[in-house]
Amino acid sequence: MSKRCYYDVLGVQRTVDDEELKSAFRKLALKWHPDRNPGDLSSEVRFKEINEAYEILKDPEKRAAYDRFGHAAFEQGGVKRASEGNFDSSFSDLFESMFGMGGGREARAERSADLRHSIQITLEDAFAGKAAELRLPTFLSCEACSGTGAKAGTRPKICRECGGEGRIRFAQGFFTVERTCAACHGLGRVVETACPTCLGVGAVKRERTLLVNIPPGIEDGSCIRLAGEGEAGALGGPAGDLYIYVSIASHAFFQRDGADLHCRVPVSMVTAALGGEFAVPTIQGGKTRVKLPEGTQSGSRFRLKGKGMPVLHSRQTGDMYVEVVAETPQKLTKRQRELLSEFEKLGRDSKLTDAKYRPAA
Repeated sequence: MSKRCYYDVLGVQRTVDDEELKSAFRKLALKWHPDRNPGDLSSEVRFKEINEAYEILKDPEKRAAYDRFGHAAFEQGGVKRASEGNFDSSFSDLFESMFGMGGGREARAERSADLRHSIQITLEDAFAGKAAELRLPTFLSCEACSGTGAKAGTRPKICRECGGEGRIRFAQGFFTVERTCAACHGLGRVVETACPTCLGVGAVKRERTLLVNIPPGIEDGSCIRLAGEGEAGALGGPAGDLYIYVSIASHAFFQRDGADLHCRVPVSMVTAALGGEFAVPTIQGGKTRVKLPEGTQSGSRFRLKGKGMPVLHSRQTGDMYVEVVAETPQKLTKRQRELLSEFEKLGRDSKLTDAKYRPAA
């Protein structure tokens, strides 16, 4: 009977990345685990098929060989053609088998998957910093078995097939070939009596709450790494990390440029012409006053030093830039029209007078 395609076994595309591959394997392994399907021989066969597929596809070299040659790459003792092999590894294993170098090592449980979570905060939160509470569904170490996967009162035993190394070596011609132990799936240990809570996996899915400190001055798109807060490792292996990606919501008044803030403030035409003061809000809270000189033009910018955002992990602070926009009055009264017309006339008369007495070039 011909073997099924490993990608079909795991239900993934050939372009699948490492994280998607691991996720697909975990779901299928939990579904078809023999302890979850007692007495069902077909589930045991399927479970072994899933493990075999994952062991090949998770290894970049083995996956490349499989993509090129299919199952033939691992037939006749699991050796690829010599031209495709890893000569450094093969010669190293050959010397170890001939002269007794190496060996005796115990396999270590694999590090588990990293987690990614996104959070959105306000610009005020980015200014002052924040302790954000996150609720995350994830795999945690099983308390019933302390993450070992073995029923309480028992412990995983050293694999008899590989002696606890997690890999098996055998000679093939002039080379020594190493492959993952099929009995323990590379862990070096086997669970004879599975924990009824986690079904031998060593981790259970739970929702947990984390408090994350958002530092003042954090920028949009920044990433915060929490070591060891990812998924719990299977069978007591080390946990992955948690990566929190921070986005900052758009602000109704301010626009951010690094540590500087920019805003636009409308003022009356009269204030712009005669000069004066106006109040403008700040990101710190409250307001500050800005003085306009006489004859301020629309589009003029004023710098308020130290009124911007804090620089991340620094005592420095950015500035705030206020752009003035002079408003043109609308729905004028009759008297206002008369005054503006008179103002315009005086301006024209002044220009004519200047032109009349200006010396010729």
